[in-house]
Amino acid sequence: MNVVLTKDTNTHGIITIDIATTDYKASVDKQVKETAKKANLKGFRPGKVPAGLIHKLYGKSILIDEINNLLSKTITDYIRENKLPVVGDPMPNLEKANDVNWDNAGDMSFEYEVGLASEFDVDLTNIPAIKSYEILATDKEVDETIADLIVRFGQESSPETVEIGDMLFGDLVQGEYTLSTGIPTKQLSETAQALFVGQAKDAVVSFDIQTLFAEAKSLKLATSKTEEEAAAMMGDYTFKIENISRTASAEMNQEFFDKVFGPETVSTEEEFKAKLVETLQENYKREAEFLLDDDIVKGLTANIAIELPDDFLKKWLLDSQEAGKFTIEDIENDYAKFAKDLRWTLIKNRIAENADIKVDYSELMEKTKEMFRSQFGNMVGSGGLDDQMEGIIEKVATNYLTDKEQKGNVQNMFNRVYSDKVMSYVRQNINVSKESVDAETFKTIASAEI
Repeated sequence: MNVVLTKDTNTHGIITIDIATTDYKASVDKQVKETAKKANLKGFRPGKVPAGLIHKLYGKSILIDEINNLLSKTITDYIRENKLPVVGDPMPNLEKANDVNWDNAGDMSFEYEVGLASEFDVDLTNIPAIKSYEILATDKEVDETIADLIVRFGQESSPETVEIGDMLFGDLVQGEYTLSTGIPTKQLSETAQALFVGQAKDAVVSFDIQTLFAEAKSLKLATSKTEEEAAAMMGDYTFKIENISRTASAEMNQEFFDKVFGPETVSTEEEFKAKLVETLQENYKREAEFLLDDDIVKGLTANIAIELPDDFLKKWLLDSQEAGKFTIEDIENDYAKFAKDLRWTLIKNRIAENADIKVDYSELMEKTKEMFRSQFGNMVGSGGLDDQMEGIIEKVATNYLTDKEQKGNVQNMFNRVYSDKVMSYVRQNINVSKESVDAETFKTIASAEI
């Protein structure tokens, strides 16, 4: 057997595979004999069907299967052994394949069109510096967060009469229309506030529905209607106050500190604010890392030149998709993004190769457990029920990775771990310029890069 790659450009070529009769005859004969042993034909005892008859009946299909298997293995081995930077899949020359006389087979020749990525190097030290942002929590943001926490962790009560700031629950009624809903008194118009303040439980208040709230959007939210539907509501309605809910602001004391951050984490107001700043900025850190990773991909793909066989890839994309699912226009419209993603995959694989980055099963397992821990939330920790949950997560993760019906789970988790390890390596070795900004400035920067 002879295999030759003929390149007509830097990124395109033809792999020719010449197969001699001696390359496949022995395997075909062996398969004919194996088939004869299993054949069950009328007039012959099981396993006693003559090989010649099997060859006559099934020889052609056996030959085609063996040749296809041989071609698949040969081209795969050739690409691997020669480290060809193949992109897409080799595409067989069907016209040449159709010329084969399967009824009188002898020596054969097949051709595969291949697309190749151009040679490239990855030197992270030559990539222009990527900006990394540290997002700082402002005093205003800290004060607003504290005000929100004081309300969230405040003491709830059910008073007998209404005050501004209370949440009212009851039935909104007009004729046969009844809706159980809640009314936040802070959002009432001044006219409506005067109607509700001082009212007791079971009181029925009448009003013009369009004058109930200070802003139109509040009526939309209270009735779960569209903006147009809420605007179309007209006339007098009544609201029967069935319950009054009031939240008293929490005091800045140890009980409040423990509710927010856990027992004895902080003990003074100064420590509480410092811990809050730390928490806010840790949350922002994830957003900053996400933008950094995105900018790293942009920086590497923009500064590492990789020539792709564009025409071949477009043809391959069209031929490999489900018949009629996409048109050539669809392929053209999406090709730029596809090409960018492909370049990043090539760069990522080269980085992993250069840095000898590998993924083992224990890392897949730990990443899978992390995924399920985040889904279970705060139920997992140390001690008691949490230890039991950890055991459950271990079993769930194992089942996820060994589910024979979902074989893609292992590959999906491998891709996540592999990408994380490559990106971690890049972050540590690429030139990074750091800048501190507040949250609003960061949002503006991030929005501009989308």
